Amino acid sequence: MRVEPLCPDAVAQAASRIRPYITQTPLLKSGLLDGWLGHHIVFKVEGLQKIGAFKVRGALNTLLALKEQRRLPEQVVAFSSGNHAQAVAYAARLLDVRATVLIPRDASAVKRQATEAYGARVIVTDDRNEAESRINEFTTKGAFLLHPYDSDSVIAGQGTACYEALQTGLKPDAIFATCGGGGWLSGTFLAAGLSAPETPVFGAEPKQANDAAQSLRRGEIVHLTESPDTIADGARTLSVSARTFHYLRQLAGFYEIDERDIVYWTQWLIHLLKTTVEPTSAVAMAGAFEWLKHEPEPRNVLVMLSGGNIAASTQARVWATDQLATPPRVR
Repeated sequence: MRVEPLCPDAVAQAASRIRPYITQTPLLKSGLLDGWLGHHIVFKVEGLQKIGAFKVRGALNTLLALKEQRRLPEQVVAFSSGNHAQAVAYAARLLDVRATVLIPRDASAVKRQATEAYGARVIVTDDRNEAESRINEFTTKGAFLLHPYDSDSVIAGQGTACYEALQTGLKPDAIFATCGGGGWLSGTFLAAGLSAPETPVFGAEPKQANDAAQSLRRGEIVHLTESPDTIADGARTLSVSARTFHYLRQLAGFYEIDERDIVYWTQWLIHLLKTTVEPTSAVAMAGAFEWLKHEPEPRNVLVMLSGGNIAASTQARVWATDQLATPPRVR
């Protein structure tokens, strides 16, 4: 597949388009964390966004752009492990479009319930492979596929979070975001190119779901055969797409994060920021921490926290062992 790169201006256009419908999420800091690390960290907290995650940005941008073009569909279909499902359901309800979402059985129950509460029809599949493969049942009948990441309008919408952060005058030395299918990270990369072109952007993903890292090493997209067993449920994608891989190959670096470190940083971010942070978000902070270990001078870092939706079962896993007895230090 030949990828036509998005112009970074598409992110600014998306930001203008969706602004009336979303929350301008805050930038949070922790003086205690900065003191321990010897660096300055700013967090863009999308857990305080509509539906509790960044995904609503891409879904809204897609449907609003279609409405501008007078191409708004009567029905949309999507597959998702949770946050995209809620985003599609929310955006579809806002624009009076019928929505069907296929969700794998191992997805977060709270995300599935929220998707239904927003009015979408939910079909539970045995696994992610089945969820993705059944999409044709609906698109052949005229439903519009609102893909979680393999879409220019979705990528531009996801990039609006980083764009918002940089529009405040923030001048980070590095930006970190988690990689699932790559839409969030691709949008973040484009936003940086628009507002802070000299700032390197880094990605991070769970080591147990490292299809993107494998793809970057091989120079070609690697597809996982089954949904990976990681506590970071938002990163349980089977592969990135050619579209997102184009941007991932331009990143300054990429980190693979152990499950133990994901849990560690989930606990610490919840404790320090006094807000809900889901494990997928904590992956980005774990990547930033690894980078900072090798930075001798104080750095200013922007960490993109993707969401804050955590099922009770995941909460139990996160807090099964207390990690707060060991403060984070880079040296």
